[in-house]
Amino acid sequence: MSTSDQHHRVRISAAPEQPAVIEVDGHDVASSVEAYRITQTVDEGPVVTLYVAEDWNGVRFEGLTDVRVEPADVRHVVAGFLDAVDWRKLDEAVRGRDDLDGGPGELTRGMLAQLREWALSA
Repeated sequence: MSTSDQHHRVRISAAPEQPAVIEVDGHDVASSVEAYRITQTVDEGPVVTLYVAEDWNGVRFEGLTDVRVEPADVRHVVAGFLDAVDWRKLDEAVRGRDDLDGGPGELTRGMLAQLREWALSA
């Protein structure tokens, strides 16, 4: 992982079915980024983590936020997604599905289907 001791100006614009715009200090890095995560706590400023393709060669960073760059690894993206799932909302959503059939594995199939739908809409 690479972290900077300086803050960086980051611009991210994303919408369904449109290419994302990801800029760091005015440099377009979208083609190298496979995923990103933005986090912020009450006591700290925002942190942007960019998950980059293996052949990424870097970009010059300067600006207004902490930027972390990590190799793209789907395990981190999946784990982050699952960490964000509220089990109560998942339980409610699965029990309300109309495709449950009472067969073996019904609850597991319903959970997987619900998580997949949420992942595709994220």
